[in-house]
Amino acid sequence: MIPGPVEMSSTVLQANSTPATAHTDPLFVEAFGQVIEMLRTVVGTTSAQPFVIAGSGTLGWDQTAANLVEAGERVLVLSNGYFGEGLADCMEAYGAQVTRLRAAPGHRQALAEVAAALRAHKYKIVTISQVDTSTGVLADVRGVAELVREHSPDTLVVVDGVCATAAERLYFDSWGVDVVITASQKALGSPPGISVVVASQKALGVLEARATPVPAYYVSWKRWLPIMKSYEARAVKYFATPCVQAIFALNTSLKEMLPAGMEPVFAAHERTAARVRAAVAAWGLETVAAEPELCSNAMTAVWLPANIQAADLLPKLKARGIVAAGGILAGHAHRYFRLGHMGISATSDNGYVDTMLKAATEALDECGHSAPGRSTPPRL
Repeated sequence: MIPGPVEMSSTVLQANSTPATAHTDPLFVEAFGQVIEMLRTVVGTTSAQPFVIAGSGTLGWDQTAANLVEAGERVLVLSNGYFGEGLADCMEAYGAQVTRLRAAPGHRQALAEVAAALRAHKYKIVTISQVDTSTGVLADVRGVAELVREHSPDTLVVVDGVCATAAERLYFDSWGVDVVITASQKALGSPPGISVVVASQKALGVLEARATPVPAYYVSWKRWLPIMKSYEARAVKYFATPCVQAIFALNTSLKEMLPAGMEPVFAAHERTAARVRAAVAAWGLETVAAEPELCSNAMTAVWLPANIQAADLLPKLKARGIVAAGGILAGHAHRYFRLGHMGISATSDNGYVDTMLKAATEALDECGHSAPGRSTPPRL
């Protein structure tokens, strides 16, 4: 029950274990084309272009930086933790002049701060981690996108959605987002191995207008765009071998997710997250996210009591069959732990969250934590 990779359905696991299949096989061509189409539904767009490439979520950073940034251009990174800092580092690796607007642990930037930054300089890109996995803080993507449209409409809005896509509400077209970066192994509900980036037509126009060549080979969208368009048209075109089994698995997960659209999926994550936060309160503890509106619906990071460290708690959880994650914020890593509740753990009545909360209650008790009420709250 870490914040990804997540638990998967048995049918997704079966799809991931199919016999060796050529990337030219008609069954795979159809599955790949469907994945590209379904990803548009997940993020709420009719016209943006998905790129589905073998790699981790971090590869999406490289895709975005390599294709959309030229050396010396300004990028504003809204950093709410470890992964915001990593995205900033990646932008700098491709020559961007990065301004990091940091929030204190558990907080996000006030919109007034973002507006002031947009007035101070012209930025090629503004990046937002919708949920920073290190803290569980939920960013205000819609609010930031509105500010960008108001103060700097040419600036591209890039959302790191690795720990958010398919768990947190995001409406790509209506909110004015230009890029969503995500990956297969979190709320998309399939195994690790697929880097997913969805780029607006505005972003693709920026790519075409570059004054310098894309400084990368594998992640160049100029090489991948014909591949994506070909597979969506149910025709084979080759640049690099796609991750066949992983794409079969993602196809299955998306089909299980989307019969009624994304609204029930979002609502299920919200209900599950509310239950986890109620349990945290019953333990007498606090989330790292400092206010209710800052709490992610995909995961929860929890401050530990002063007398307990993550290294004390995590083995006791594992002994009860639950793998949770420690903290990763520099200087604070030992002080908190992280629980994932996305994908089928949130959307299916499988008892995973019940088991996780019961184990956490018992593990805290074994660590000597005296809480106002240790019982697991009733299901919402």
